[in-house]
Amino acid sequence: MQLAVRVPNELVEALDGLVPERHATRAEAVRAAVEGYLYRIACERDAQRYAEEPLTDAELALADDPDAWSATPSW
Repeated sequence: MQLAVRVPNELVEALDGLVPERHATRAEAVRAAVEGYLYRIACERDAQRYAEEPLTDAELALADDPDAWSATPSW
């Protein structure tokens, strides 16, 4: 699928200046940037959910016990 986006010339120039260092194409760099942005937004959403409903003491204790998950199937 294609997506057309308008950006300021300064942003295109900055993008084009960095693309050869890390990505094969401008499109690849933009894809990576969008993926990074979506990941960040998802992490912020998850952090908000944990802030609204923190883990219980019992759930937190699992992190401190190396054997707590030993009975969990290894799917």
